[in-house]
Amino acid sequence: MSKVTVVGAGNVGATAANVLAVKNIASEVVLIDIKEGVAEGKAMDIMQTAQLLGFNTVVKGVTNDYTQTANSDVCVITSGIPRKPGMTREELIGVNAGIVKSVAEQLLKYSPNAIIIVVSNPMDTMAYLTLKATGLPKNRVIGMGGQLDSSRFKYFLSQKLKCNANEVDGFVIGGHGDTTMIPMARFASYKGIPVNTLLEEGEMDEIVHNTMVGGATLTGLLGTSAWMAPGASVATLVDSIINNQMRMIPCSAYLEGEYGCNDIFIGVPCLIGKNGIEGILELELNDKEKELFAASYAAVAKTTSILKEINAI
Repeated sequence: MSKVTVVGAGNVGATAANVLAVKNIASEVVLIDIKEGVAEGKAMDIMQTAQLLGFNTVVKGVTNDYTQTANSDVCVITSGIPRKPGMTREELIGVNAGIVKSVAEQLLKYSPNAIIIVVSNPMDTMAYLTLKATGLPKNRVIGMGGQLDSSRFKYFLSQKLKCNANEVDGFVIGGHGDTTMIPMARFASYKGIPVNTLLEEGEMDEIVHNTMVGGATLTGLLGTSAWMAPGASVATLVDSIINNQMRMIPCSAYLEGEYGCNDIFIGVPCLIGKNGIEGILELELNDKEKELFAASYAAVAKTTSILKEINAI
């Protein structure tokens, strides 16, 4: 029996719960939200597809009652607010820091052994806050960003190659942001063939650019943040934990010397299993990649330092 709690019944949280159910990843999924009726309604909607889609997962919706989340194996935090016009980055971090910190504390009160996946933005910074505020071992706090960015990278690769996306491999490291992520073009492959031998340099540059602005592109088209790929990315990460798949998934992890970095959450290739982050894969970066990673580190560190300025930790 496995139990997963998803905090926040918005588009991303509800989609994550739906994918977890449809793929029978967990025995029970608790969807919790602060707004009366929203989680209950979305959970009921999902459950009314059980007989149509043939899944056995039980999805339960609750309003702000964390006792219902007790004994969860994995807890996903999607709650928080997006940046609004006129709002400074400091204000966004201040508001979301309070939300994420409170949520994490309530989750651990009833599920002290849970692994926490942070989705709330700014994701790298909120993962850092969760670790520092809770005192959890670093393997049990994971920032979900690299998985989503990598799925977008593979999409754009497949579109340019005009091939099946499932036959393309590629990943993204660095911070989870339009200017901080690093699509690793050198490692991208199509059925084992390096993609940079199949495409021109200009085509690869276009793919990298499209990946980096992938989230902003969708926001422009939809008028709001995307939710399908983010929700599915959450479910894929949970699947690797619940079923101890030991998959290599790019995640925001707490570094203590890896890649020459300390005291920061940033995207790196991780082995994900039943204990959360089972290991970090250290790549041999070339000079250009080292330069990009150093710039990404500096940007994420600057944002994260705001937590101390506003006394959030």
